[in-house]
Amino acid sequence: MLKSFKKALERYIEATNSHDFNNVKEIVHPEAVYWFTDKTCTTIEEIGAYFNHAWDLIKDEVYSVTNVQWLTVDETAATCIYTYHYEGYYNGKFISGSGRATNIFTIVNNEWKLIHEHLSS
Repeated sequence: MLKSFKKALERYIEATNSHDFNNVKEIVHPEAVYWFTDKTCTTIEEIGAYFNHAWDLIKDEVYSVTNVQWLTVDETAATCIYTYHYEGYYNGKFISGSGRATNIFTIVNNEWKLIHEHLSS
């Protein structure tokens, strides 16, 4: 179980790139808190609405991560920081950008779930 925390991040990125919040929701803790640059989301419904709005705004978005550093890992929690990258089409024009992220995963029913994400541009 302890070694699978890295897979949790990989699954999260894959789910994000599916552009289907039902896939993302499988990895998100029911009490997750997300801090985006412009909004704090404290319910699954708010988080889902934020994701769906972003996918509507940036068409064909591809989200990726680099420079992942795992700061703490034990039997019940794992924290990582990384640089996130996105690219896609905004109003028909190709755009790309990046920022910083912190993710905290915790174990629920023997599965890693994302309980906190903090993104900043």
